[in-house]
Amino acid sequence: MNRFVEAARPRTLPAAVTPVIVGTAAALRPIGDIHLDRAVLALVVALSLQVAVNYANDLFDGISGVDTADRTGPRRAVASGLVTPREMKIATAAALGVAAAAGLVLAVLVGWELLLVGALAILATLGYSGGKRPYASRGFGEVSVFVFFGVVATVGSAYVQDGVLHAVALLASFPVGFLAVSLLVINNLRDIPTDAVAGKRTLAVRLGEAGTRRLYQGLVVASLVGVVVVAAVVPGWWPLLGLLAAPLALSPLWLAATAPLGRELIPVLEATGRVQLLLGIGLAVGLALTPLLGPDGGVLLGWLAAPPAAGLASLSVVVSAGPVG
Repeated sequence: MNRFVEAARPRTLPAAVTPVIVGTAAALRPIGDIHLDRAVLALVVALSLQVAVNYANDLFDGISGVDTADRTGPRRAVASGLVTPREMKIATAAALGVAAAAGLVLAVLVGWELLLVGALAILATLGYSGGKRPYASRGFGEVSVFVFFGVVATVGSAYVQDGVLHAVALLASFPVGFLAVSLLVINNLRDIPTDAVAGKRTLAVRLGEAGTRRLYQGLVVASLVGVVVVAAVVPGWWPLLGLLAAPLALSPLWLAATAPLGRELIPVLEATGRVQLLLGIGLAVGLALTPLLGPDGGVLLGWLAAPPAAGLASLSVVVSAGPVG
């Protein structure tokens, strides 16, 4: 595998893809009227930022000594010597450049307020594990992932389509966000011993092994419940297609409760990514098949529909928050 592809952590990419497809399907317009160009641009931005934040995490944890030879997860490029710090800086800047270019085009198409979102995206990317006080090392990574990979990304993907905030997109963001957080939680569960030694006070380190295992299970179950909630508030029950992911969740739920810390938890991360992607596809298809609520149906705070206030309030898909894997 190419060293930069490996450093991009392909297993984490469902966290970027899922909110885009769900949010796009949740937009208040017939699926045939979707702005495909905007959806593709949003996907490019989300994927580029996911890669950038993974590169930045690899860089900062490698040069700070957080990633060591004792780490049990997949190897890190900088810490293992596979990529030099200078090369990783260039790769991070390139990924951010792609995200910025696609985001600029989106801003032209949708509204210049998205430039604010782009600035926040860069700050979130670099602040996760970089700087003097990286927020991932202070236990705030999960909150950031839920906000940006869940609420912001999903609602933002709908916003770039229809320019409004509405209840369906907001509700759909919760199961998406719960699974995005569960990816980070299982990753940090695996790394509790080495993170604690390195002084990285993640939420998993603070909760301890037992508490983190329960948190992961609660997040996965909550994501499935969230699908039911979405289905209950729209015409018809098509969003229940998201529950097709439920059987796939059984194995990672069991392993998260029983597998010892270390490499045995890596399959849980992989399986959770598959659950997230299948749930997202099912939920998106269900929302696309759901009859529209009407031009104003489900709109939250309708006065926000007039740009630029809508964009400033919604913070679209172009924000990404933290790496997993």
